[in-house]
Amino acid sequence: MAVIKHIASKNADYGESERYLIFQHNEYTQKPILDDEGHMILREEYYLDGLNCDPFTFASECQELNSYYHKNKNFNEIKSHHYIISFDPKDKEECGLTGERAQQLGLTFAKKNFPGHQALVCTHTDGHNESGNIHVHIVINSLRKYDVPQEPYMEFDCESKAGYKHHLSTAYLAHLKQDVMDMCQKEGLHQVDLLSPAERKITEKEYWAQRRGQETLDKLNQKMLEDGITPKETRYQTEKQFLRDAIDDAASTAKSPEEFAQILDKKYHIIFKISRNRYSYLHPGRKKYITGRNLGTRYEEDFLLQTFKENAKSLSDRKMKIEEPQVPNTVKDLQTALSPDASDIPVPFIFIKSDLRLVIDLQTCIKAQQSEAYAQKVKLSNLKQMAQTVAYIQEHGYNSLEDFHTALDQASDQTSAARKSLKDTEQQLKDVNEQIHFTGQYLAYKNVYTDYRKSRNKGKFYEEHRAELSLYDTALRTLKEKSDGNKLPSMKALYAEKDRLIELRDMQREDFSNRRDYEREFRTVSANIDMILGKSYEQEQQIEKEQNL
Repeated sequence: MAVIKHIASKNADYGESERYLIFQHNEYTQKPILDDEGHMILREEYYLDGLNCDPFTFASECQELNSYYHKNKNFNEIKSHHYIISFDPKDKEECGLTGERAQQLGLTFAKKNFPGHQALVCTHTDGHNESGNIHVHIVINSLRKYDVPQEPYMEFDCESKAGYKHHLSTAYLAHLKQDVMDMCQKEGLHQVDLLSPAERKITEKEYWAQRRGQETLDKLNQKMLEDGITPKETRYQTEKQFLRDAIDDAASTAKSPEEFAQILDKKYHIIFKISRNRYSYLHPGRKKYITGRNLGTRYEEDFLLQTFKENAKSLSDRKMKIEEPQVPNTVKDLQTALSPDASDIPVPFIFIKSDLRLVIDLQTCIKAQQSEAYAQKVKLSNLKQMAQTVAYIQEHGYNSLEDFHTALDQASDQTSAARKSLKDTEQQLKDVNEQIHFTGQYLAYKNVYTDYRKSRNKGKFYEEHRAELSLYDTALRTLKEKSDGNKLPSMKALYAEKDRLIELRDMQREDFSNRRDYEREFRTVSANIDMILGKSYEQEQQIEKEQNL
């Protein structure tokens, strides 16, 4: 398959591009490879031509043109554009593609799509990373040398004039991709659809990060093997690839976005967020989310929702085909069936937080009153938040203010109940820790008490071991009070109960945190509604009450 890549360069040394095309370079450092005498080594096979310039005086001619139009003088200006057309490695054997033919295709492509520009067209047959694929480099001066007819893909009229710079717009790039596809189809070469988004989007930057990371990891592993240590990791993963693998795994079993988010969080510590129907993922080592669009179409809403639907249908079909013993159909029923104490375990409440924010009251915002520019910025932000608030109401199906506030009251009650359950569990855990403490204290000094009972001179023994016997007595008295006359539990039973309570507490903490965030989002929406309507819900209720009277 043929692909086209674009690289914009701010390097004022045009000769560096020419040297890269002619001489061998290290693919990682991009520095020239030198022989024993310190001279650069020519590439084994290359084909070089120039458009609107001599290929061997490309650098000086570009500098002359820049000086004539007084352009490309600043450091931040783009001096040149580098396009690479890479053909499929199979084109060489299966389709008879040669370096000479690829060079002719590259020249035709450059004349058609970069008219009026000084350009170097160079074909390499070695392929990147010794892959063997033939590829064509097209390096153009960003400044146009000659006037050319206006083309449909040019965004502005001046782009066809001499002295104006090359502007790669989205439409222009789409045109170039289509032209590559048409060229390959005409020549009978392998090709894929370049205009459709990739299922797994891997940028040039990520590709090289993975290559460099893998090389570094291989060196470390080799050193470990020499020291007699077996490496644990042999494959380097970028952050984006870690997300892709984790999402693929979670999506293979999840039947809903909520279950999908739970798997990512529990298994990979990845936070999943939906904002304006866009899926985003937070890598455990990052502070900024990565959108599904940056990972590929497999990680966006349409593909994942279809996958969840297919997983749910597949599970339903298996249940219909195979008769299984009746099993609990909810998490809470399953926990109750497994353990008599599992009834306290909350049903997982998954809350995917939105980016909804409060609408700012301009009348009470001192900074907005002092700065007209800031006030304008606040107004635009308020319009955005108001629109998101309306979308939130419509998405959740609240038909009236009464329905919304009923849901808000219900969310508040659930948060209070979750808080109470968490406090009760924390108190139980505190009591169990006290029992463990005093049971340990009781067992530690039990032998001292036994020796005291057996001693002939109890008074002398008691004076010598007053502290130990006092601690023993305190522990025994406390344990009897806590047991209410029942048999004292063993340390094994106490530690088992402690582990159960810790697990329950952690689940209740997560449940309370999610419900609290859910209630806070409700209250944000409520406050925004009040700002939109210009009066609070309580005021409206009071007005209706007075009218009814």
